[in-house]
This record gives sequence, C-alpha cells and structure tokens, in this order.
Amino acid sequence: MPIVSVVKPQSSLVARGPVSELLIETLEDADPADPLQPALSQAVLDAIEETADVTADDDLQLVLFLLYACAYGSLAWIDPAWEWNAGLLQVRSAIETAFERELRREVPVPPLPGPDAETIAAALFRLTAPAPGPSLARFVAKHATLEQAREFLIQRSIYTLREADPHSWAIPRLSGRAKAALVEIQSDEYGAGRPERMHAEIFARTMRGAGLDAAYGAYLDEVSAGVLASQNAMSMFGLNRRLLGAIVGHLAAFEMTSSLPNRMYGDGFRRLGFGADVTEYFDEHVEADAVHEQIAARDLAGALGEDRPDLIPDIFFGAAACLWVDDRAADGIRAAFEGGRSSLRARTRGGALSGV
Repeated sequence: MPIVSVVKPQSSLVARGPVSELLIETLEDADPADPLQPALSQAVLDAIEETADVTADDDLQLVLFLLYACAYGSLAWIDPAWEWNAGLLQVRSAIETAFERELRREVPVPPLPGPDAETIAAALFRLTAPAPGPSLARFVAKHATLEQAREFLIQRSIYTLREADPHSWAIPRLSGRAKAALVEIQSDEYGAGRPERMHAEIFARTMRGAGLDAAYGAYLDEVSAGVLASQNAMSMFGLNRRLLGAIVGHLAAFEMTSSLPNRMYGDGFRRLGFGADVTEYFDEHVEADAVHEQIAARDLAGALGEDRPDLIPDIFFGAAACLWVDDRAADGIRAAFEGGRSSLRARTRGGALSGV
C-alpha cells in the first residue's frame, strides 16, 4: 500500500516581530500534541515587558489575533488541534492579561447607573452620542479618493467578513431576556436564515464590487495594529466567560454607533460612482442598526444589568472600550489619509512589512 505523505498547509503571512515569527513557525511546523517550546513563552513575556502600548503593538496584536483564529477556525492553514494546546492557551492568557490591564487603565468609564433597564439604556445612549468634529466616516463621505475608499474596505474586512462572530460567544452564557435579545440581533446579522443576506456575505459583495479579494484574511498582512486590536478586544471579551458584561456592553456600543457612520460611508461610495452592489452593505446597516441599537441598549444590556447588577461595571467598561479602541483605529486611518499617506502597512523589497 503506497505511503501517502501529508503536507501541512503553509501560510504566506509575514511576521511583525520576534513573537509572531516564532508563533507562525510553531503553527506551521510543530505538532500540536507536543509541549510548546519555551522560547515562544519567554518571547511573549519579554515583548509584554518591553512594549509601551499593547494596543498599538503590531507584534503582540498579530499574535493574539492568530491565537484567537485557532478558536474561530478563520484561517484554514492553522491546524484545529492548536485550539486547546495548553502552551498556546498560557501564551494567550499572558497577552490578554496585559491587554485587559491596559484597557482598564486607559479607557474612561462614565459614572455607573442604577440597576434599571431604562436607566442603563439612557446612560448608554449618553455614552454613545455622536461627537462633533472630524471622523473617518465624515472623511470617507466627503473627501476619500478611490484608493482610500478601497483601503477603508481592506481595513474593515478583518471584522466584517466574519461579522457578528465575536459577539455570538455570549449566547450560551446568557439567559432570559438578554439571551433572547442577543439572538434577535444575531439572527439579523446572519441573514435570518438566508445565506445571501448574511451581513458578512453582503460585505463580501461590496469588496468584490470594489475590485478587492473577499477571501477572509487576504489582507491580514496589510491591516494596522489598531484594526487587529479592535477585533482582538471583542474576541477577548467574547471568549472569556468572566467578561460576559464586557462583551454585552461592547455589542451595545457597537450597534448604537453604527447607523449614522454607515449612512456617511454609503454616501462616500456613491460619490465615487459605485452602485448598489457596493453600497448595499452600508445602506442595510442604516436601517438595521437603528433597530438593533434599541434592542441592544434596553433588552440586552439593560435587561442584563437589571438581572445582574454585578455586571453593570463591566457592561460600561465594554461599551467604553469599544468606543476607545475603535476610535483609535479609525483616527489612525484618517490621519494617514489626511496626510496623503497609505493607511496600510507597506511591503518592503525584502518581503517584510512596516507600519504606516
């Protein structure tokens, strides 16, 4: 009987530093059943000690993204057996601890409301009220060039081609009113039983209509650390049961700050001459998220806080962290656009990538 050799899938992903280089080599070449090489664990601890800003650290954020990809199954080249590798879980926990500590230190959380659903919802609406001044959405609506609009889609693809998945981790951890509210929101996100209406699929059509590759992770090398941090924050909240309040607050803020920016994004792509095949995603969210924000504020976050007052601090931490991390990522992209620079990480002649 002939011997069949199994060729492990390889990634074309470029490391962003010594830790991601070691992790990519491990995921590609090591056996998930074997003990993790101590060099990776030590490199993570060294990187955490040396970095001045975990949220903006390209190397650590890529590593955390890849570790979460082991659970999502979003990158086909990662062996599913890595998901529960004890060594990788320890590495993930170390980065999560540093990331969460930084967020809790830096993110301003408003005064907490009482344990009443309407009071909680009102406080969330105050927290997420539109702010005057420059924003990425306003820039795209009025000023973005065709190339900048395409870059915006590339940066957004890391979350939106897997839209709703990070928040779905909360479903089995909720009960009663809050669980029903989350399932109602997620049902819309996943197309209410119609695959072609899944928001991720609608966004894939947007990317293809703009001449881009809609395969998940196709642009992982190019997206900024801030974009990875945005995805990683919601993954961290969703995958850790102790952070249930934070993922609920994150989703509430996410939905409550979606409708108006998506109207502006749609206007920007129409200004550039794109048709409904590209703008449908944004137009869909103008209406859908206007409904979702009410459900998320009152029936999801409000009900959870009313039933579990002990989770109110984390509900508002998660909501405030959503705004802080996402605004930071968007401001970085906008600053690059306004400065006439690409927001994407540039590939050098040697194949390595550098930040913008």
